[in-house]
Amino acid sequence: MQTRLSSEFKGTPDGDAAEAILRKCVHCGFCTATCPTYQLLGDELDGPRGRIYLMKQVLEGEPVTRSTQQHLDRCLTCRNCESTCPSGVQYGELVEIGRKLVDARVERPRGERAVRWLLKEGLTSPLFAPALKLGQAVRPLLPATLRNKVPPRAAASAHRWPTRQHPRKMLLLMGCVQPAMAPNINSATARVLDAAGIQTVVADEAGCCGAIRTHLGDIDGGLDDMRRNIDAWWPLVLSNQVEAIVMNASGCGVTVKDYGHALARDPAYAEKAQRIADLTCDLSELLPELVPRLKPRMKLRDGKAGVRSLAFHPPCTLQHGQQLRGGVETHLTTLGFEVRVAAVESHLCCGSAGTYSVLQPELAYQLRDRKIGHLDALQPQAIVSANVGCIQHLQSGTAIPVRHWVEVLDEALAA
Repeated sequence: MQTRLSSEFKGTPDGDAAEAILRKCVHCGFCTATCPTYQLLGDELDGPRGRIYLMKQVLEGEPVTRSTQQHLDRCLTCRNCESTCPSGVQYGELVEIGRKLVDARVERPRGERAVRWLLKEGLTSPLFAPALKLGQAVRPLLPATLRNKVPPRAAASAHRWPTRQHPRKMLLLMGCVQPAMAPNINSATARVLDAAGIQTVVADEAGCCGAIRTHLGDIDGGLDDMRRNIDAWWPLVLSNQVEAIVMNASGCGVTVKDYGHALARDPAYAEKAQRIADLTCDLSELLPELVPRLKPRMKLRDGKAGVRSLAFHPPCTLQHGQQLRGGVETHLTTLGFEVRVAAVESHLCCGSAGTYSVLQPELAYQLRDRKIGHLDALQPQAIVSANVGCIQHLQSGTAIPVRHWVEVLDEALAA
């Protein structure tokens, strides 16, 4: 594909990055078959190939319309198309650039701007936790669409943190919404690592990984979030006090692993960002090392612990963003769980996609129900996943418990 950038974009970081990506694109159409929104809508412009065509028009100086903006908005940024693409097109990076350029030219309606601002500022704010507690107190009175986003209050045990000291230490990113929405995920992670002889360390100054602002078009704000986290972690990294930075939310993991690329043009942070990215791993990547240490303590095989039969939903950020497939189900099976993935469409997005389920609820709920149907068919005792957004979104559509896989592992160890 040849792209003739307009003078407005020639020589700019966005223009150079977009042109490099577009040079790889051959428009073969393989991505269309695995795009969730194309599967639902059947519109070429709501698939990767059509959206690339729209972004190419923008970069070449063609008029930009509200319709262009809406087609880009409907993209989940699930990156399934990247897994399918034989040419290695980095569509995820391209669509972020495209959205930024389109938003600069097309003003959104006031209501949309307000919602996006509330999501950007509210979800990353220290006030999110008290606001969520208020929502939980009045949860039965909330309309269904809002009630779906407010989980019930967590049990007191969700905050139980191990107190033992270990020579081996790893950093854990607590996240922005996870400590309030699902605090047991972080404490369960710390308890499982503790059982394997690893101490979990937290830098209190670290917060949102940068994904929320970035995906809402605030690229500069997202980069500021990344810099803040690097500053919070750097003293521990520089002094070699921690051997890894662990992510138990795959959405955060795919973002932090990309810090080196995102900040490559920042002379003050480029080197630090790359080192942070190199140290970062998803929690599931530790399983090969953890399994031999944990297996003697498992209580599943003699039936003394509860949940055993699991349906695993691999988040897009894990299987497409981080290209990690099969590890969770393989290692949980070794530990005595019965783990299956959906026989149909296990590669497709559940519709959560960060803030997508708030901004595009109609499409998000269609994808959720489609996913739940495939998972329910497995008749599991519980559905497990690896990202808090997927967990909360799926739970709103089924009576089967939906949890992080580390929570059921933690319970089996404690039984």
